[in-house]
Amino acid sequence: MRCVYAVIAIAMCRERQSYTAGMSLQSRFRFSCARLVDGWHRNVVVSIDPAGDIVDITTEDVVTSARLISGAAICGMPNVHSHAFQRAMAGLAESRGGKRDSFWTWRERMYSLANALTPDLLNAIAAQLYVELIKSGYTSVCEFHYLHHIGSAPLQGSQALIDAAVTSGIALTLLPTLYERAGFDQQGPTELQRKFVLKVDEFLKLVEHLRAASESSTQLAIGTAFHSLRAVSRASMRSVLEAIPAAVPVHIHIAEQLAEVESCKKHLGTTPIRWLLDNAEINARWCLVHATHAAADEATAVANSGACVCLCPTTEGNLGDGVFDTKMFGAQGGTYAIGSDSHVSVTPTEELRWLEYQQRLARRERNVLTEVAQQSTGEFLWERTARAGAHSSARSAGTLAVGSKADILVLDTNLPVFAGREPDEMLDTFIFATTSEAVRDVMVGGRWLVQERKHFAETAIASGYRRAMTKIREAMR
Repeated sequence: MRCVYAVIAIAMCRERQSYTAGMSLQSRFRFSCARLVDGWHRNVVVSIDPAGDIVDITTEDVVTSARLISGAAICGMPNVHSHAFQRAMAGLAESRGGKRDSFWTWRERMYSLANALTPDLLNAIAAQLYVELIKSGYTSVCEFHYLHHIGSAPLQGSQALIDAAVTSGIALTLLPTLYERAGFDQQGPTELQRKFVLKVDEFLKLVEHLRAASESSTQLAIGTAFHSLRAVSRASMRSVLEAIPAAVPVHIHIAEQLAEVESCKKHLGTTPIRWLLDNAEINARWCLVHATHAAADEATAVANSGACVCLCPTTEGNLGDGVFDTKMFGAQGGTYAIGSDSHVSVTPTEELRWLEYQQRLARRERNVLTEVAQQSTGEFLWERTARAGAHSSARSAGTLAVGSKADILVLDTNLPVFAGREPDEMLDTFIFATTSEAVRDVMVGGRWLVQERKHFAETAIASGYRRAMTKIREAMR
């Protein structure tokens, strides 16, 4: 255990070294236009300190010496729910023929992939995924991690993800996930789930080691997660919540599938969300992932608690989960963010587009989620989910403001799709009418990771991913 801990500490050192090497001597950048807290401004000069924090912003500034960045600057988007390894099966779980398919049949294929992995293979998949996320506009990711036994010690899976984040440059919130059993009525896991399982004392030791190793890092945060109510006992959940500090974020899958809801009612006497509200102190540290089948009164209670709901529309659509009533939840002051979950899509614009389109289809209306008359739908969606996502990631980000991390996207306003657009039409166009090609440059924590659509390490990372996929497909045959 001590040996692996030392390797994680080395990874943190590498992060600091690569950060320093990637920092330009010029810590001031003048953007043609930028979306700030109070709206769009031109000739925006952003000053960034060596730790990657924004320390000053001036507008209409053509005097201050700064490197000129042509284009429209917006804050980066946090990705609040990721299972990095599942990117390796994107497109491989679609039915061939007339066989009826479901979330539960998809899950069996996912288990097969998980059991073919080693730490090195997980690292290669995650690094490739993180490059793709960065290039599309995500600047941080919450990794919901339960592949604890793919190596000789639980820390090795965590290390693989930390190394992938350091290599790619993305900011990582690692969420070691407690997983104990196959279902409400089962004492332990199935054979295919054994690599996910930790006892509570083992789990808390893992969290403790990771939190200690992350203390000196500006780009790594450690939270915790429960896989789901069906996979974790009430006693274990209580033990973990009593042991971790009150500021540590807590994530959980909840009420994603109707079969899960019905099983919970059978074994616990109520729905998953209602049980959680009645048996845990749900507050702003919590992130409820999916919450697809929340009843109206449950959604109201979650909104009042301050907890965030993480929505993953492309995965929820791909798996046939259903549609969360985002309009009703938001109207009650509910906080929601986005994630890409199984990574059938890696673009925040597609998640946001379908977040809105789901509600349009359900209500047969347009521009449903905005809450103020004449408000830009794109601006509302981007800013609301970015702020909520930053909070659930335990990261000072989600806006371009003094005190925030310098997580910045630059949209290529020279693209034909942006022709004739005023600044306040940029985000509508970006979300509803472009692809990830609209993102030209990406800065994370003050360091340029993508310039002219090229990630600094994408060639080497893609080569490693291809070799890993060859090994994985051979192992799964």
